[in-house]
Amino acid sequence: MAGRRSAGNGLPDNGIAVGVSVRVYPGTDRERTGVVVEDFGDSAGQRVHIGEHHIADAARRWAVQLSDGDLVFVNSSELATG
Repeated sequence: MAGRRSAGNGLPDNGIAVGVSVRVYPGTDRERTGVVVEDFGDSAGQRVHIGEHHIADAARRWAVQLSDGDLVFVNSSELATG
């Protein structure tokens, strides 16, 4: 599996890496293209709850600079190469 890193859960990232062109939200009406600019890997973290209070959701794995200049943070399941 050369060139593929684990997402920390034992699953490959299917060729997604910094510098790779990707489609964000593929197959939806929100689909856009861009380039991966950061891989937060295992540092993406966990959601935060204190007692019964929800403080924050887990951080996303990837930072993607979209073709229109916007920056989005997404998980591997929200990306496709190409």
